Amino acid sequence: MNLPIVRYGDPVLRAKGARIETVDEAIRELAANMIETMHEAHGVGLAAQQVGQPLQLTVLDVTDVEDRPSTLKLNGVEMDPKTAMPLVLLNPELTLSDDEDLGLEGCLSFPEITADIWRASSVVLRAQTLEGETVEIEAGGLLARALQHEVDHLNGVLFIDRMSAATKVALRSRLKRMQKENSAPSRT
Repeated sequence: MNLPIVRYGDPVLRAKGARIETVDEAIRELAANMIETMHEAHGVGLAAQQVGQPLQLTVLDVTDVEDRPSTLKLNGVEMDPKTAMPLVLLNPELTLSDDEDLGLEGCLSFPEITADIWRASSVVLRAQTLEGETVEIEAGGLLARALQHEVDHLNGVLFIDRMSAATKVALRSRLKRMQKENSAPSRT
């Protein structure tokens, strides 16, 4: 089922997600619906907060992005990222490399807004799967950037928080309008 994507201004986007202690049918269904929603919206990642659920759950799929390559080691084994997608990650913990790259980012909760954001060029992430296994992901390129973006969401941090001051000033009126339009949650 395609879920509505929460837009900037809804307070759930600022909520730190609760740890998922037990994977039940509701969590499996939420993850499946998030994957469908992400694909339908042509995104590369989606956090539970973006569909109104403040949980430590994110889904990613970088297979459709040809011009921004990714690298992936899954549990120490180098692999083609496309073979591991989509990823469903619960309770992720991220370790960042010291080197950074500047790259263009967008966000499904901020339609039509993009900005260059500094991110670590590679990451190591530990998380649980829907099957209860712990996985370790070493990622570079777009996948590293997407993992950082989604883990930020799970902690109530938005990509606008990482924009340069000049970019924030340039986008101020659009962001204020979006925040005002979406500040009263429509969920009942």
